[in-house]
Amino acid sequence: MDRELSATTKQANKRRRIWQIGIALAVLVFAIVGFRSLLTPALRKDKLRTAVVERGPVVATISASGVVVPEHEQVITSPIQARIEQVVLKAGEQVKPGDQILLLDRAFTQLAYDKLKDEQQLNQHKSVQLRLNLRKTLNQLASQLSIKQMRVKSLQAQLEDEKYLLKIGGTTQESVKQAELNLKIAQQELQEIEHDMATERELLKANEQELGFTLAMQGRSIEELQRKMEQAEVRATHNGVITWVKNEIGSIVNAGDVIARLADLSSYKVKATISDTYAGQLKPGAGAIVRINNTDMQGVVSSVEPTVTNGIVTFYVALQDKAHQLLRPNLRADVYVELVSKTDVLRVKNGPYFNSTAAQQVFVVQGDEAIRKPAKTGISNVDYVELESGVQPGDVIVISDMAEYQHAEKVKLK
Repeated sequence: MDRELSATTKQANKRRRIWQIGIALAVLVFAIVGFRSLLTPALRKDKLRTAVVERGPVVATISASGVVVPEHEQVITSPIQARIEQVVLKAGEQVKPGDQILLLDRAFTQLAYDKLKDEQQLNQHKSVQLRLNLRKTLNQLASQLSIKQMRVKSLQAQLEDEKYLLKIGGTTQESVKQAELNLKIAQQELQEIEHDMATERELLKANEQELGFTLAMQGRSIEELQRKMEQAEVRATHNGVITWVKNEIGSIVNAGDVIARLADLSSYKVKATISDTYAGQLKPGAGAIVRINNTDMQGVVSSVEPTVTNGIVTFYVALQDKAHQLLRPNLRADVYVELVSKTDVLRVKNGPYFNSTAAQQVFVVQGDEAIRKPAKTGISNVDYVELESGVQPGDVIVISDMAEYQHAEKVKLK
C-alpha cells in the first residue's frame, strides 16, 4: 500500500530536479560555445604577416632574370690563318693600349706578301716595256710619216708640172689623171700612218691604265697583308680586362676566328632573359628596375634580340648609373620591366597571400580577429599590389598565405 511522501522528501526531490536541469543547461551552453570555437579557426598573431593599406604609386612589371655584363666588349678576331705561337697575357689580366696579348705565326702570310711584291715589280717592268715599245713604234711611224709627207709634196709638184705641160700641149690628159691618182694614194697612205700613230698612243694609254689598276690593286693587297702581319702581334686597342683568350698554343685559327675578348670594366649593362610569352610586351625604351642585393637601379630596355631560342627572349637594359659600386661581371640580378604606372592609388605590400589565391577578397585585422571582406585587386609588382575596392587607408590586412581559410568568415588571432 502506497504512502504519501513527506514534505521533506518532496522538497529534496524538487531540489534534485533543479540541479539536474541546471547541470544539463550548463553542459548545453559549454557544448554550444565549444562547437562555435571549433567552427571559428584560430591563428597565432606572431605567425602572420600583415601590412597597412596606404596611398602611393604602383607600377605593373614583368619579372626577368639577368646577369651583369660589360657595356663595351671588344671581340678580337684572327686577321690571318695562322698557328698560335705564344700567349703573352691570360684572362683576367688588365691591359693598356698597345699591350700584346697573343703572337701568331706569320710564315704563310709572309710568303703571300713576298709573292705579291714580286708580281708588283714584274708589272712595273711591264709598264716600262710598254713605253719603250711604244716609243720604238712611234719612231718608226714618225719616220714613215716624214717619208710620206715628202712623197706627197713631190707628187703635188709632179701634178702641177703635168697640168702645166697639158696646158702648153706637152703631155696628155691621161698623164695628168695618173699624177692625180698617185697623189691621192700617197695622201691616203699618209692619213693611215697618222691614224696608226694616234691608235698606238691610245693603246698605250689603255694598257697603262690597265697596268695602273693592277698595280693599285696589288698595292692595296700588299698593304692589307702588311697590316695583317702587324696584327698578328695581337695587341689591345684600349684600356680593359681580358675576359677570354684562346690559349691553345700550336692550334690553327682561321681568319675571322675569335681569339680574345677584351672588356671595359668602367661601365656595365644587364643582359636579361624572359619567356617568349612576354615577347609582345617588351619594347625598347621601356623603363626597367634592376635589383642586386636588395638595391634597386633604374634603367631602360635598350634592345631586344629578334630571335627566340628555346622559348626564351633575350634583351638588354642600359643602366642610369653604369658604374655603380655593386656592379661586377657575371653578377646575377633580378630585372623588372615596367608596363603600366599609376600614381595615387590604394596599395599594400605584396606577399604570399596574393600569389596563393585568385579570390577577390582580403582578411582585415580587427582586434583579435581577421575578418574576410570582398576586395578588388588591380595592377601589381614584386613590391606592391593595388587594391581598387573593399579597404580603406590605414586598414591592416593579412598578406600571409591564407589558402586554407578562404571559406572562413573570420579567423581568431591568438
